[in-house]
Amino acid sequence: MTTRFYTHDIFLDHQTPPGHPERADRLRAINEALQDDSFEKLERTEAPCGDPETIRYAHPEGYIERVIAQVPETGIARIDADTCVSPKSYDAALHAIGAADAAVDDVFAGRCDNVFVAARPPGHHAEKNRAMGFCLFNNAAIAARHAQKAHNAERIAIVDWDVHHGNGTQDIFWDDPSVLYCSTHQMPLYPGTGAKNQTGEHGTICNAPLNPHDAGEQFREAFRERVLSAIDAFRPDLIIISAGFDAHHRDPLAEINLTEDDFDWATGKLMDAASRHAENRLVSLLEGGYDLKGLASSASVHVRRLMQG
Repeated sequence: MTTRFYTHDIFLDHQTPPGHPERADRLRAINEALQDDSFEKLERTEAPCGDPETIRYAHPEGYIERVIAQVPETGIARIDADTCVSPKSYDAALHAIGAADAAVDDVFAGRCDNVFVAARPPGHHAEKNRAMGFCLFNNAAIAARHAQKAHNAERIAIVDWDVHHGNGTQDIFWDDPSVLYCSTHQMPLYPGTGAKNQTGEHGTICNAPLNPHDAGEQFREAFRERVLSAIDAFRPDLIIISAGFDAHHRDPLAEINLTEDDFDWATGKLMDAASRHAENRLVSLLEGGYDLKGLASSASVHVRRLMQG
């Protein structure tokens, strides 16, 4: 397997207030972990700046203008209680989108089998018309649309194992039969969406909620019975992972008790599905994960499995 890794120093310049869980140290922890000798063959690439026009794939023009207007010249501004912007936040968001789109280009062009993008701000809480949950623009949704528009992909599967439900991705694709959205997440928990009976207008929303304190056994059962079966029925041309690592047992923002082995297992299962249906095409985009040690170790096993096949 050939695996490419995208990141950029601009992601460190998206500033949040002291004590905020979504902070630049998250990427520093991942980058440090990926310096290990076992990642010597990882293809490291600087995230390109994305085309602002592609944001319109998931968000209307008025919303984009509102986000840009809130970016301050100095300091930190709050869009809501959780979601902040600083002078470089829009530039960081453009590079996050650029990396996600470039990753899609890579796997369709055959330059690599799979890609991991370590970017911030994250994206899966960003709805069509609302920034929230640390997210400004929905990177996974934009990448899925890019695959359809640039590479004529007919069916995209987005698999979200962040411990918080990706309400934004669900909102964007609620009435779209060409995109399957699958999510495992703790419930009840922020943002309050993601019940099993939320299936979308075409049955292409597949939620697999977990109870507080569930661990690997429950996660794997939900993943096998709901997520993997939905993917096999859908037969996607590309799998995109919204790879949040905050279901790790060390994470301070939730109560799911996954280990590194669980993320390794789930990565392998999605790679198997990509092999069956999508000619190995798999793109993984970082979402949450707020304990630095848990995040670094989980991202490491995820990338190592991507590289090993």
